[in-house]
Amino acid sequence: MAKVLVGVKRVIDYAVKIRVKPDKKGVVTDGVKHSMNPFDEIAVEEAVRMKEKKLASEIIAVSCGPAQAQETLRTALAMGADRAIHVEVSGPEYETLQPFHISKILAKLALEEKVDIVLVGKQAIDDDSNQTAQMTAAILKWPQATFASKVEKTDGNLTVLREIDGGLETIKVKLPAVISADLRLNEPRYATLPNIMKAKKKPLKKMSPKDVGVDTGARIEIVSVEDPPVRQAGSIVPDVDTLVSKLKEKGHI
Repeated sequence: MAKVLVGVKRVIDYAVKIRVKPDKKGVVTDGVKHSMNPFDEIAVEEAVRMKEKKLASEIIAVSCGPAQAQETLRTALAMGADRAIHVEVSGPEYETLQPFHISKILAKLALEEKVDIVLVGKQAIDDDSNQTAQMTAAILKWPQATFASKVEKTDGNLTVLREIDGGLETIKVKLPAVISADLRLNEPRYATLPNIMKAKKKPLKKMSPKDVGVDTGARIEIVSVEDPPVRQAGSIVPDVDTLVSKLKEKGHI
């Protein structure tokens, strides 16, 4: 049976209206509701379903971030993960943490824990990078199955239905492999109260990036964070000729 490592990220809740800080160096996070990245919830759910089908033997949830990331890990444990690893990164270091850093950490942990599958959400809803799964696979030199909408285990391999621009693609990957979960892979379960209580007793290991030999020094500088421009009001035109002339005036034709 496979051992699964699931990456989960603490993000600003999808229902919260994002506000830019006055200094234009980031977004307001203090006092703002956070939750598990929705695509990571799907990844955790898929891992739990694998265990329920006796395809997975153990699920390890990992999160890189400040102390509050432990709440996200407890949610993963309440959903069905067996244990958790919190790689603590906070302050300015966290502000400039990139998918490249996360990928190196996940790759090191995947080797240390001798896992067969690394499972993550296809992207985080805060930075929308969509890079972590691909870079983790590249660092490990493992096959990757990104944007998965269906995963089946056959003869020690995984058959994955992928969502691509032109429709759907079915691929077969050998284990060990990296998978990223797409929206239609499953419907995540709600953590029940008994499971939330049980999650408090499940092991949660704390460590730092240095413990796995990863340098999380800044590779980017945040120059400015701006609100998107306000969309201009539309106007009604009497006929096509007027529309064409207006488009010409504004340089759209």
